[in-house]
Amino acid sequence: MKIWTSEHVFNHPWETVTQAAMRKYPNPMNPSVVGVDVVGRHVDAAGQLHSHRLLSTEWGLPSLVRSLLGTGRTKTYIKEHSIVNPTQRTMELKSTNITLTNLVSVDERLVYKPHPDDAEKTMLVQEAIISVKGVSLGSYLEGLMASTISANAKKGWDAIEWTIHNAGPAVS
Repeated sequence: MKIWTSEHVFNHPWETVTQAAMRKYPNPMNPSVVGVDVVGRHVDAAGQLHSHRLLSTEWGLPSLVRSLLGTGRTKTYIKEHSIVNPTQRTMELKSTNITLTNLVSVDERLVYKPHPDDAEKTMLVQEAIISVKGVSLGSYLEGLMASTISANAKKGWDAIEWTIHNAGPAVS
């Protein structure tokens, strides 16, 4: 098992960043996400927005990794659950793969909240837990996947910035 963590600060208010985070796909920074479907969305009695989405991804895995995993499959699906609490000004997003779970699991948690020292900035804390199962060189693959997650996190931050500056107004 490999644990990856990161923090990032956006120079935008929480409301702007969370709206962009929910609208960032598709984007030119991460073309591997080829589809996003909303499975369910509701507001609970406390006024929190709960969303359940399914993300479709297409990964160009190196042939060495495909052979180590014993699969040629490159299309994967990820389930994502998020809770937006407008009163506390937090958004927590949890995602996990639902494809190739017999070989690998990636559980990711992201929390967006106002920066404690500057309300005009937003803090993002990310964590991913990676487990490769039943293959030789599992720890090597976990490290490789952690590096990929780190690179994709940067793409995600860039995608949020891109969405803020290029996407039209949010649907209300």
